[in-house]
Amino acid sequence: MSSVIDVRTIEPRLRHAQIFGQFDALETGDSITIVNDHDPVPLRFQLESRTPGQVQWAYDQAGPDLWRVVITKTQGAAEDPHANGGCCSGGACGG
Repeated sequence: MSSVIDVRTIEPRLRHAQIFGQFDALETGDSITIVNDHDPVPLRFQLESRTPGQVQWAYDQAGPDLWRVVITKTQGAAEDPHANGGCCSGGACGG
């Protein structure tokens, strides 16, 4: 699944919350593309901070007047069967 969010059409105070909601709803491997009139670096830092290890960030277009960023949800620690002892507490599975 991939959708496009043109953040230029969203009220500034609502932008990040809307993007976070759509990112959270993604399945692993799915992506959203955001379109903006500036480099959304602060958004990247916020996404990576709130969902560590689950964000792949790729510029499809990088300025000077338009940025298109493809944000893909990757397998994060929460989905890793080895996280927190998961499937093999004590290392029994060899992972």
